[in-house]
Amino acid sequence: MNELQFKALLPYSLLATASIIVILLIAFRRNHFMIQVVGFLLMCGVIFALVQVRPLLPVAIPPLFQIDGFALLFTGLIIGSVAIVGLFSYIYFEAREENPKEYYILLFLSTLGSAILAISNHFVSFFLGLEILSVSLYGLIAYLRNRNHAVEAGMKYLVLAALTSAFLLFGMALVYMDTGTMSFPEIAQKLSAGGGSSVLFVMGMGFIVVAVGFKLALVPFHLWAADVYQGAPVPVTAFIATVSKIGVFAILLRFSLDVNLQNFPLAIDIFAIIAIASMIIGNLLALRQANLKRLLAYSSIAHLGYLLVAFLPGNMAGVEAAVFYLLAYSITLLSAFGIITMLSTRKKDADDVEIYRGLFWKKPLMALVLTIALLSLAGIPLTAGFIAKFYVLGAGIQSQLVLPVIVLVVTSVIGLYYYLRVISVMFAAPVPAEAWEKTVSPLFYNSTYIALVILALALVALGVFPGLVVEDIRTLLTVR
Repeated sequence: MNELQFKALLPYSLLATASIIVILLIAFRRNHFMIQVVGFLLMCGVIFALVQVRPLLPVAIPPLFQIDGFALLFTGLIIGSVAIVGLFSYIYFEAREENPKEYYILLFLSTLGSAILAISNHFVSFFLGLEILSVSLYGLIAYLRNRNHAVEAGMKYLVLAALTSAFLLFGMALVYMDTGTMSFPEIAQKLSAGGGSSVLFVMGMGFIVVAVGFKLALVPFHLWAADVYQGAPVPVTAFIATVSKIGVFAILLRFSLDVNLQNFPLAIDIFAIIAIASMIIGNLLALRQANLKRLLAYSSIAHLGYLLVAFLPGNMAGVEAAVFYLLAYSITLLSAFGIITMLSTRKKDADDVEIYRGLFWKKPLMALVLTIALLSLAGIPLTAGFIAKFYVLGAGIQSQLVLPVIVLVVTSVIGLYYYLRVISVMFAAPVPAEAWEKTVSPLFYNSTYIALVILALALVALGVFPGLVVEDIRTLLTVR
């Protein structure tokens, strides 16, 4: 490894070091406040390292990694989301009896796994990143082991994730048997030379799609999502909904661009069917949900279906739309789960929709943040969600994806019902409820409050002035 490659890997080296530093902090001083502060500073250090690496791009680290503008975009999304999740974690765990110290080790390890996916261009690094992410998530999901739903959710995710890992490995083996390589660029060369039409290759790609579909909770691989979202601690649910899906979608997008997946009509038809099914089933399952975490779980299935509409064209317009959609979607979900975190008590999470009845009259700022987040998920104008869907629709129409675009529009209208239902509950007449105040450090409580307000303002700013980030996204995507 030369000096340039070492510098390019610096953000990921810092991320790997973060877990070791947390382990040492736990060994010498088990202080939740200190671990939280050091963890946040480490994430800021990773972001600073990403900024320093940008002028060096692109840097290839054969055979496993490709660090370019594409990787920088997705890694930045991952680290920014984790920094916010860290704030939520302190608020959430400080009011509980469970010891949260080891939680941060798992959090940083799973973040490392997701970041590795963003820079991978080889099946070995793909599998390595996915397993680091998944194995850490097993512990994070079941961290509150005294809660009934937590252990059930952890076991369900463990069994299904292990099964999909087997599918992934078998699919990689079949592709390797056909092409003789595991490197994405070399697979692309084999395909351009006339390969890729054999039964082995098609079957291998089918198994890989199963594994990716599970991690993204796409239909028909979505059955774990609602139970895991409900059973996991709220910050972990926010992590699964944002960070883990960003990493997996990044590797899917990179692989499809490297091998020109759009040149294979069968693959595009399969992804189109999955997208349509996810949009329809995700929205229909969310209609009758009285649990906000389960509602957001089914909503996320639909939104990943929308995201696939931007994935299908395989051109620059589609990639730009997908990245902007992920940015808007991540900010929106972090805002929503942040409010759930702030209102959760020691005894239970604030996931029952009825808990939010009259919230506007009791805590107007929290109600306003959650309202903006739900309006953005619904794709209402003047929010980032509207612009994101507009870009996705533009990419789909440009590529003449008639049926997926029609389904996107129709299902978005269906989604308005359950988002507006939650908003109407918040503005209804209040009812007596237990106190929501947190017995935590005022510094972190106020910091989380400020972070939520900033996230809400960002949703509005991106909805009114999307050009603030679109040009940077376009510039970074050209650095490959």
